[in-house]
Amino acid sequence: MASNPSNLWVLLGLGLAGIFLFTKKFKKVLREDFGAFILKLQLLPPPQPAPPKAPHPLTGLTFAVSDLFEIEGYVTGFGHPDWAKTHEAASQTSAVVSTLVEGGATCVGKTVVDELAYSITGENKHYGTPTNPVEPARVPGGSSSGAAVAVAANLVDFSLGVDTVGGVRVPAGFCGIIGFRPSYGAISKIGVLPVSASLDTVGWFAKDPNILRRVGHVLLQSAFGGQRSPRQIIMADDCFQSLKIPIDRVSQVVVKSTEKHFGRQLLQHEILDVYLNSKVPSLKEFGNKKTNGEVKTSSIRLLANVIQLLHRYEFRSNHEEWINTVKPILEPNFSAQMNEIVDLSDAEIELCKSIREEMGSAINSLLKDDGILVVPTTAYLPPKIGGKEILSEEFQSSSFGLMSIASLSGCCQVTVPLGYYNKCPISVSLIARHGSDRFLLDTVQTMYKTLQEQAETYVNSTWSNTDSGENSAEMAKEKGNQAFKEQKWQKAISYYNEAIKLNDKNATYFSNRAAAYLELGSFQQAEADCSNAINLDKKNVKAYLRRGTAREMLGYYKGAIEDFKYALVLEPTNKRASVSAERLRKVFSAGY
Repeated sequence: MASNPSNLWVLLGLGLAGIFLFTKKFKKVLREDFGAFILKLQLLPPPQPAPPKAPHPLTGLTFAVSDLFEIEGYVTGFGHPDWAKTHEAASQTSAVVSTLVEGGATCVGKTVVDELAYSITGENKHYGTPTNPVEPARVPGGSSSGAAVAVAANLVDFSLGVDTVGGVRVPAGFCGIIGFRPSYGAISKIGVLPVSASLDTVGWFAKDPNILRRVGHVLLQSAFGGQRSPRQIIMADDCFQSLKIPIDRVSQVVVKSTEKHFGRQLLQHEILDVYLNSKVPSLKEFGNKKTNGEVKTSSIRLLANVIQLLHRYEFRSNHEEWINTVKPILEPNFSAQMNEIVDLSDAEIELCKSIREEMGSAINSLLKDDGILVVPTTAYLPPKIGGKEILSEEFQSSSFGLMSIASLSGCCQVTVPLGYYNKCPISVSLIARHGSDRFLLDTVQTMYKTLQEQAETYVNSTWSNTDSGENSAEMAKEKGNQAFKEQKWQKAISYYNEAIKLNDKNATYFSNRAAAYLELGSFQQAEADCSNAINLDKKNVKAYLRRGTAREMLGYYKGAIEDFKYALVLEPTNKRASVSAERLRKVFSAGY
């Protein structure tokens, strides 16, 4: 049958349109500057001093600045075209930019921030979202998204951003580079647009820890000298339990690196939730107001609420008049958050400020004597652009909770990359007490190479074990599961034994063997297997339930109650855990 010529032209037109759209999208991803820059410019350093004087400390380095820093003769855009239209060009350059240029570095441009520098995702519908060079389909993180992308794409040696609730730390983590948030008040904010005055800090990005440190010494006005080693490195165990990737992929890398440099004796472990409950009394009052005392919420999640309220309140206080006058088109979620603040009472704001002051005392006390607190930078891998995950309560709560520790305490924090998981960058964060910025920069420089080596070693060893034994181990586990269904408990145990011999890093194998031991009445073996499973996977609910059952049968009621309660923390709707915990609570309180 002959084809209709008009149909052929339609098909050809659709094909060409598709090619055009694909090419346009492809070019967008592969733009020369990855969409990082909003403006190219050049601020040159002064001439080098004549010998024998030393050259400027930042000689030969290039940098970019987020579009929050004023540069004489240029309008500061603040991530929104309406802001740029309604403001004049700056009459002088911000103090921090001038300091870097005078220190020998060359400023080459301004970079994109998300809308009014408010979010932590880095998306900007007005200027386009900078492309994450590591994983283009995922967000670069914000608010200083362009500055992070410029470094990650090797367009500059370092860059400046503003960190309020994670504006430097999050994009550093999502783009696989180093990001430093200094102690609150350590760096001048003259000539920098305010976001939230009591939380804003000027931070910076780099790929090289030596460059990060050089920039720090210039901005902090501190001389190079003898380095101090940490006296304690504290792992915040409960914070690591929020990770959406295997905990060991991050925590064990830090542990091994610490042991290599400083010895195992420096390592300590802390349940930050328990510590903050005792050291930040206003947080309990805040929690009671939020839930009417009916539900216990973790300290970290409460801090997420506190920092979001302060952030919104102070932002609105700074920019409400402009928003009401200009009436810019804003993201719906952003507008909704601004409207929420109207209902806040003065008492609630004062309570948040009290929590901030108590947090400063609490974290500084924990990190006295050159201590380092280790936490995940974010619980999540970089979310996909436009994904619903970004707006979920879980993502927001876990992200802001982790960011709040340094933001509310005013302490310094550094994000350090640790390679990749499922092709996405992952990282860890080190926090030092307020004023210990140089000490933290020195510690990063000392540990950085070993952290990278340990991250690579961990991945390689995992791949090696996986290649050699994972398939066989899984087959043995499935045979064990079938034997278990047939109530052949001893046979199931023998198959699980085989699986564990082939791969002893799988929590499910230990947990399943424990289930078989429970059926045989071998409660001590079941308890031991569950403990192994929990050490491998802190979120294994079945292991907590089975260990609770084993402990109950052994008469260890207190431990059993703790296991059932922890299972409820992981799965609040788990009826078995709820019923068991309540039953044992009555038994234990009766004195048995």
